[in-house]
Amino acid sequence: MKKYIVYSGILAIGLLLGWLIFGNSPDVRTEHNHDAVTETNQTWTCSMHPQIRQPEPGDCAICGMDLIPAEASGDGLNANEFKLTKNAMALANIQTSVVGNSVNEGNTIKLSGTIKENENANVVQASYFSGRIERLNVSSVGEEVRKGQLLAMVYSPELFSAQQELITASSLKESQPALYKAVRNKLKLWKISDSQIDQIEATGEVKQNFPIYATVSGTVSEKLVEQGDYVKQGQVLLKITNLNSVWALFDVYEDQINVFKKGQNITVTTNVYPNKKFRKKVDFIDPIMNSSTRTVKLRVVLNNVNGEFKTGMFVEGNIENTISKSEQNLLIPASAVLWTGERSVVYLKTKPNEPVFEMQEITLGKQLGEHYEVVAGLKNGDEIVTNGTFTVDASAQLQGKKSMMNQSGETKSKDHSSHNH
Repeated sequence: MKKYIVYSGILAIGLLLGWLIFGNSPDVRTEHNHDAVTETNQTWTCSMHPQIRQPEPGDCAICGMDLIPAEASGDGLNANEFKLTKNAMALANIQTSVVGNSVNEGNTIKLSGTIKENENANVVQASYFSGRIERLNVSSVGEEVRKGQLLAMVYSPELFSAQQELITASSLKESQPALYKAVRNKLKLWKISDSQIDQIEATGEVKQNFPIYATVSGTVSEKLVEQGDYVKQGQVLLKITNLNSVWALFDVYEDQINVFKKGQNITVTTNVYPNKKFRKKVDFIDPIMNSSTRTVKLRVVLNNVNGEFKTGMFVEGNIENTISKSEQNLLIPASAVLWTGERSVVYLKTKPNEPVFEMQEITLGKQLGEHYEVVAGLKNGDEIVTNGTFTVDASAQLQGKKSMMNQSGETKSKDHSSHNH
């Protein structure tokens, strides 16, 4: 019995010594606590959705991308400033630009337009006498015609009677010269040539059909009759356009009108000839505004002897800005602006060497091509987002910062709540 008591005592003493030696080891406790601290402090986030934060690696619950270690917290940022990761900047192709009047942006305005026929070179081909079109030599729009070309043959009862009068009057021209002269002049009014009249008089034969010849050279732009139609005196048969010169018509918005004037230099380009630039002057600015599009037409006359321009072709005009730099407000690209009703907003890059941004309300002036004037809200040298603006705005919303849709700017970050904007 005593033997068992001794064994039990020895075992108890051994367990106590083992606990004292190993169980209370400072190295083991320190290593364990260090792992716990490391594991607790490491946060994982998504490069595209920085609002996703969890204490261990995995997949983003929104897009499924692998989570990455979160960067250091944004201590020192104002209440509505927020930071994007470098990966988010690269994936969304977010680009920034410094605000200011550059030569390219401030002095050149781009306009879009189309090629139209030169209306001053348009003519109408009419019938000078009534009758029926027995033969029409123009089959479709787009045909080329030359001055003097036979366009149609017309049977005219009036001309039939007038020819008979001429034959009768020619036999009386010695005794009644006035009558003879009146009959000849009547035929001349119907555009019958002297040679044709002489031929009728010499042969004594009445012609059934009379020709209509083209009075100009050009392209048939409109065909208004068909073979077999009856036409009246003066009725238009064809519209013929001379395309040796054409118009480039550009749309100018009402808030741009004061920038342009007649005689201004303009460079016209087209995708059909990307390496060619046609330097011309503004020929005309329409004084009447289109009430539906709120635009006026700016016109440039282009030489087209070589047929380079086709009607309906799209062209671009680069025109000098007549407003001096001293009169100009700051200009920013249209891609930088977000609209929320009456207000406009942009995103400022508030730290030059870090991707930190903040929403800024601005007041816009005129639209000048692909740019807007800024009346208030920005100053020369400010850096703003010019590409990927919607992505930046979405990040601001997701991080609870002031954004296009969150005007209160109530931030969810306790670290930022104590900082004044």
